Amino acid sequence: MSAFWNWFVVALVAASIIGCLWLLFANARGTPGEGTTGHVWDDDLREYNNPLPRWWLNMFILTIVFGVAYLVIFPGLGNYAGNQGWSQSRQLEAGLAKVRAQRETVYSRLGDRDIAALSRDPAVIALGRDVFLNNCAGCHGADARGARGFPNLADRDWLYGGSPEAIVASITDGRQGQMPYFNGMIAPEVADDLFDTVKHWSDPQFSAMRRANAMKQFAISCAACHGADGRGNQALGAANLTDSIWLHGGSREHIRETILFGRKSAMPAHRDLLSANDIRVVSGYVYSLSQPAVAHGP
Repeated sequence: MSAFWNWFVVALVAASIIGCLWLLFANARGTPGEGTTGHVWDDDLREYNNPLPRWWLNMFILTIVFGVAYLVIFPGLGNYAGNQGWSQSRQLEAGLAKVRAQRETVYSRLGDRDIAALSRDPAVIALGRDVFLNNCAGCHGADARGARGFPNLADRDWLYGGSPEAIVASITDGRQGQMPYFNGMIAPEVADDLFDTVKHWSDPQFSAMRRANAMKQFAISCAACHGADGRGNQALGAANLTDSIWLHGGSREHIRETILFGRKSAMPAHRDLLSANDIRVVSGYVYSLSQPAVAHGP
């Protein structure tokens, strides 16, 4: 806050307090029953101008005293931070430090177990779920089943691999996935066949002639990433086209958009957001979602 606004706030607060005191004492003068406001009703009904009751006046004065004491202890007068140095950010940091200390006490019991072992421990799963809900559910959903553009973590389909090591790497360092666009690079007479071939890749009833026409273009434009068999490449994050799982939608129109205009997806790195133990337990939780049933809590 600039010096001008600092002193403006100080003056405004001081003037308000002084004004309240003046108003209180101005209305405390006089003797009950003496003097009227000048208002008359029904010929002889008059309103007396009585002072404030003493107990009421004292309550107002105590309120002002409390306000002054508050302004001495806590921020409120411009740039003055109060004699206790309190601030919302410091209170937040103190609370977070307490939570971290409590969590590290719990984490100290994890030992050196690997992610696969942690994923079978219900207590660890409960901890990991808490970390997940606070940091991951915004994109992947509270049930981890994702949404269009955000992967489902509860199945066995993984763009970058579903091993414990791959999951830890994805959470720690993030992922940057990009499908290049091919608009203007695919001949119109081939485009429709390519869209439909990708959509019906595993359908034996799909036209063999159209598939053959599309696969010539596929070999040129797509096989380098998705493989000649369309099963993808986890090292590149290239999707498997032979199943019915689609990150950006599996309708013909969605597939057309993806091929013509490309896609760009980003999983943010959490190295600086989560502790090493946070990453361990949330990785254990995520890994457990695609494994045989483990109690995940409500």
